[in-house]
Amino acid sequence: MRLENKVAIVTGGASGIGRATVLKLAREGARVAIADIESQMELAGKVVDEVKSAGGNAIAVAANVANRAQVEAMTETVVKQFGRLDILVANAGITKDAFTIRKTKEGEIKKMSDEQWDAVLGVNLKGTWLCCQAAALPMMEQKSGKMSLTASFGIRGNMGQANYAASKAGIIGLTRTLALEFARFNVNVNCIAPGATKTPMTATIPADLVAKLSEKIPLKRFAEPEEIANVHLFLVSNESSYVTGQCIFVDGGGTLGV
Repeated sequence: MRLENKVAIVTGGASGIGRATVLKLAREGARVAIADIESQMELAGKVVDEVKSAGGNAIAVAANVANRAQVEAMTETVVKQFGRLDILVANAGITKDAFTIRKTKEGEIKKMSDEQWDAVLGVNLKGTWLCCQAAALPMMEQKSGKMSLTASFGIRGNMGQANYAASKAGIIGLTRTLALEFARFNVNVNCIAPGATKTPMTATIPADLVAKLSEKIPLKRFAEPEEIANVHLFLVSNESSYVTGQCIFVDGGGTLGV
């Protein structure tokens, strides 16, 4: 098994890509902490049960990644429980979509609010940075570690998602900077940029719109969560030992030509 005796934290691990990543890492021998917000703990518990029923080892830890105290407590809990920390998969993210500014047919001016901007940047960018900062300390002490972050729309814009696109573009810069800062401690930092993926978030998209969106993707379909998890697994395993500071696009060719 590629991750035998390794300890991992997966944020946003209760569902979607996070859940698929938890199951993938656990099958490869990692002991996994499923980190998610309090309201997701019931789902996280079910993922723990899935891992344990397959012979793996997992715990659920409640944490809002935008809250420094909760992130630090999460990391301390994992290190206390398992004795070390080898892997961080920073997958937690939210959306609060709105046009930056627009005028309705009735002449009403509508804007993205400060709350919408701050909430998305707080979870997606600041939250990822806080998790990396907290996870780095045990990794630096061990002189080894792997971090795999999530960039998504970081290379291209998306209508009505200025906050989300900005947060994910920031992840690419964060990845490159942390890769430089942590290299001397043998800690690799990379990110992946998933395209459209079948998750609870995209399950609400009407079928006709899914079909239209799929037509714009060279591979003509949305990704399965496991296909994204496969790349996280590569980036946190020894197979990627000489890869750091990179962003890997896992989007069925969706960004070709961008």
